[in-house]
Amino acid sequence: MNNNIISYLVTTLATALGLLIVDLAVPGVDIANFPAAMLAAVAVGGVNSTIRPVLALLSLPINFLSLGLFSLVVNGACFWMASLFVPGFTVSGLLAFILGPVILSFASTFLNNYFAEKKIGQSPSLTSNS
Repeated sequence: MNNNIISYLVTTLATALGLLIVDLAVPGVDIANFPAAMLAAVAVGGVNSTIRPVLALLSLPINFLSLGLFSLVVNGACFWMASLFVPGFTVSGLLAFILGPVILSFASTFLNNYFAEKKIGQSPSLTSNS
């Protein structure tokens, strides 16, 4: 299997696990089950790679005036939009809108770093220093 595909799957798994952490930590974020979390991870990745750059560019003047704080609103909007595409994933309330993406960012970054440290999802080295 291609190393890029494995890397994408590991990143998606880390995001799905991060979403389950957000479900536990943030009131207003509800994920029905693990398959819904996996679909939500794909949706979050899709929205963040397609819609978020456009929103970030359009909101650049407001973001500049707010010293970057408006990016929390852009992230929240993208998080909420992703929930519209996935049955079993809901985001309701201002706390979930703002805090959900922040917790997701911390959790998925931690899990991605953990997986990288354990070399999970990486192809084995062809040469060994034994």
